[in-house]
Amino acid sequence: MATALVRPRNNRMIAGVCAGLAQRFGTTPTTMRVIFVLSCLLPGPQFLVYLALWILLPTEDRTAGAASW
Repeated sequence: MATALVRPRNNRMIAGVCAGLAQRFGTTPTTMRVIFVLSCLLPGPQFLVYLALWILLPTEDRTAGAASW
């Protein structure tokens, strides 16, 4: 079973989006950050996607509390 896509409370640099994606896909947060920075060199809405994930992804604590219901 795959882990839920959440922003963890640890391994955060700015918002925890890259750390959450790394946890979800089974890689290190550093690798995900490098992939994000390299993708920003390409044309596209990468920064807007990052901001959207920052707003839309719940933090780890909120999902843990909701799962106990």
